[in-house]
Amino acid sequence: MRKRKHQVYGYVRVSTQEQNEARQLRALSSFSIKSENIYMDKKSGKDFLRPGWKELIEKIGPGDLLVIKSIDRLGRNYEEILEQWKLLTKEIQANIVVLDMPLLDTRAKGEDLTGTFIADLVLQILSYVAQTERENIRQRQQEGIALAKANGTHFGRDLREIPNFDKILKQYNRKEITVTEAATKCGLSRQGFYKRVRALQEEREKKKKA
Repeated sequence: MRKRKHQVYGYVRVSTQEQNEARQLRALSSFSIKSENIYMDKKSGKDFLRPGWKELIEKIGPGDLLVIKSIDRLGRNYEEILEQWKLLTKEIQANIVVLDMPLLDTRAKGEDLTGTFIADLVLQILSYVAQTERENIRQRQQEGIALAKANGTHFGRDLREIPNFDKILKQYNRKEITVTEAATKCGLSRQGFYKRVRALQEEREKKKKA
């Protein structure tokens, strides 16, 4: 039986705002990857539900090599990156090279699996650092909000001044005008008028309790 020839694949992702894949394609050119083996997505990196990535996963096989410019081209969520990394290297048994980070290279060094081991270890560390940083950012945000509230800072959207709002509201409460008429007089949608009424009621309740 004829042995399957290993293929080299490339993956490129740009965000919808970025729209410029030239830099990544230049980096991949050093591997002389066939154009049909380069898969691209112009989409956010929040998850792996991307057409180019899914097509790549269906195509790549054991012993093949995937080349990417940097780890963030795979995505932003390190938990999902770890899952996809495991899928590629453990289940599909393909190799991965991340050009911007030489340690993320699963190709075996010599007779052992040093490459895979080091790459897995580095990725685990990156995942831990990213998760820790996310938690630190959330904690700093919560501490900042708590401090601002303690200093009297009000959070939330301030209600813009609407001329004669109290008068219009009284007319609405007395059923002299419909909610549509009341909203139109205030320059609001019906939903906006209801929100304004609720916000006013909540504000009055807070003042009663104060």
